[in-house]
Amino acid sequence: MTKPYPYFVSLDDAVSICTQHPISLDTETIPISAALNRVVASNVVAKVNDPGFDNSSMDGFAVVYSDTIEPPTKLKITGVSNAGTNQLPSIKPGSAIRIMTGGPMPAGADSIIPIELCTVDGDFVILSEPAKPNYVRKKGENFSNGENIFSKGSVMSPEKISLCAAAGVAELVVYKKLKIAVISTGDELKNLDDELRFGQIYESNSYGLKSLIEIYGHEATRIPYVIDDVEVLRNALNKAAAEFDCIITSGGVSMGDRDFVRILMEQEGDIKFWRVKMRPGSPPIFGFWNDTPIFGLPGNPVSSHVVFRAIVGKWLTSLTDSLDYNSKFVNAVLAEDIKTQPDFTTYRRVELFDEGGITYARLQGHQGSGNIAGIALSDGLTVLLPDQNGRKGEVCRILLL
Repeated sequence: MTKPYPYFVSLDDAVSICTQHPISLDTETIPISAALNRVVASNVVAKVNDPGFDNSSMDGFAVVYSDTIEPPTKLKITGVSNAGTNQLPSIKPGSAIRIMTGGPMPAGADSIIPIELCTVDGDFVILSEPAKPNYVRKKGENFSNGENIFSKGSVMSPEKISLCAAAGVAELVVYKKLKIAVISTGDELKNLDDELRFGQIYESNSYGLKSLIEIYGHEATRIPYVIDDVEVLRNALNKAAAEFDCIITSGGVSMGDRDFVRILMEQEGDIKFWRVKMRPGSPPIFGFWNDTPIFGLPGNPVSSHVVFRAIVGKWLTSLTDSLDYNSKFVNAVLAEDIKTQPDFTTYRRVELFDEGGITYARLQGHQGSGNIAGIALSDGLTVLLPDQNGRKGEVCRILLL
């Protein structure tokens, strides 16, 4: 029987379908101190030059280069330039100005001799080699007033936040965080403070998914896990759809009689696709519940993580036109055969090692989708495309974790 929605689609098609159903994000202005992992919603423009003036990158003496080309050179010390001074000394040929790192270059000086390459003799300094013009930091060589330092869609890292401060930018216009509900399902689940009985496991998926959402710059709320009951699940989804911008579930999306997320979505939801040609993680479902986007992820913990990175994360980045997230890859040579499946994209947990200047990847732990330790202790995931066979010696793209 033909499904009334795309069924068992390629990974590329799954991502494409998701990104065809965006939701609009508002913007807000925040201080840079609160901007970590936030996505800027407009270009960020420098308010000052950096450096704001020619200055020294070394402790030493500011001199006229032509005075120093035939060492040893003896020059008279006629002043000092400290970092933070608002007095700009000048220099005459045959003289030197003592200068500290960050000190403004005196008028007339064009090079620096580091302190360790000279000898001070009273009011004179003796240079043992020519001075260094490259030790002068030129005004505006890092960025200029009015220059675009970040483009819309950039994700703020600690380094970028520091650059904003250096550029005189105190506030940023960023996209508001989505409020995302995370709901795990299953009769076997228990809370961390419960005592386990035979057949029960601690609910763990919501913790990892909440962290992934926050890494992607959004706000996640863990909803209490839901037992395998249609009425209980329906109520939970209705409440989440009314209060949140997006819902992410784990579990209940496969083909069994008690996979109630899939059953409810088929009966009452709006499915855009179900099942994806990827390993691990083939059962995900995407659609809308009461007009709220919902991603139904597999219950196996590795599968939920992989599907989030491969599909949900790309949907989130598409909302802000950001390319910074989920894009840290390296190429590595496979150190062993890796099992693939025709027409599927294969994500296997690997550790990386270098040998003879070449980066290799080998499997890390057993690859069962229930083994969260395998992904927690891995360096990355293979991204073996449908036309790759995963043979030893093949170059493979690795998604770094």
